[in-house]
Amino acid sequence: MSGQFIRPLPRPQAPRVLLCLSFCGGGTAPFRPWADSLPEDTELALYCYPGREARYSVPFARDWEDLLGGALAALHGLAGRRVVLCGHSMGAWVAFDLAVRARRAGLPDPEAVVVSAARAPHTRAGLVDVPPHPRNTDQELLDWMLGAGQLSEAVRGEPELLRMAVEVFRADLCVADSYRFRPQDRVTAPLQVLYGEDDDLSDTDADAWRPLSTGPFKATRVAGGHFYTPTVWPRLPEHMAAFRTGTPTTRTEPAPPGPRRRTATTA
Repeated sequence: MSGQFIRPLPRPQAPRVLLCLSFCGGGTAPFRPWADSLPEDTELALYCYPGREARYSVPFARDWEDLLGGALAALHGLAGRRVVLCGHSMGAWVAFDLAVRARRAGLPDPEAVVVSAARAPHTRAGLVDVPPHPRNTDQELLDWMLGAGQLSEAVRGEPELLRMAVEVFRADLCVADSYRFRPQDRVTAPLQVLYGEDDDLSDTDADAWRPLSTGPFKATRVAGGHFYTPTVWPRLPEHMAAFRTGTPTTRTEPAPPGPRRRTATTA
């Protein structure tokens, strides 16, 4: 299991862990600045999917079951500590399903589940042909990643980096495409939805997560698109109710005033 967890600011004595699950094609690097926004009693742990970073030599997950099986095995390593699960985009589905599977495996419920920039999995039927998806060409996938802010403009002239980015992105899209939500799936932990005011997610999309938790629910709209803004993203834990009040409420927080536009979809 070497390299599965990255801890940017080790706090082995901290009683609580924020465990982050990445988006399609993503690694742990975008989440590392979050360590500075967490309280002293919380350690940041980043789960590294196969096929990238420290696990570059490990084959990509074959399908959703393979990916979640590995994540659940890793979660056992955090036994004895309170865990807040947080996933962004595809990672939101990973975080939700991981909480469901952890309960079935006899593990303690997470302290909270935070799902960021993702539609509720039971609504995915209408997203079959919405980009990005595995049937897109390499160029279409690159255009999506650049448009959503997942890739910086600096790599546009680096063919090898672009090739690698598309390879990882496509592998994760295939994994996400094999996810099958089960109608009985629910989490009992407090559930919070984070979504950008300029992303392709409406207030109704965010509220669709509400029936998937039997605990408190909270939807929070923040500034920016699929990856929020350059100032919001590195401090995103400050928007997480688990680190402010302990439990989400049913109140929906508005974003700062401004027009909404539809620019990106879940990946």
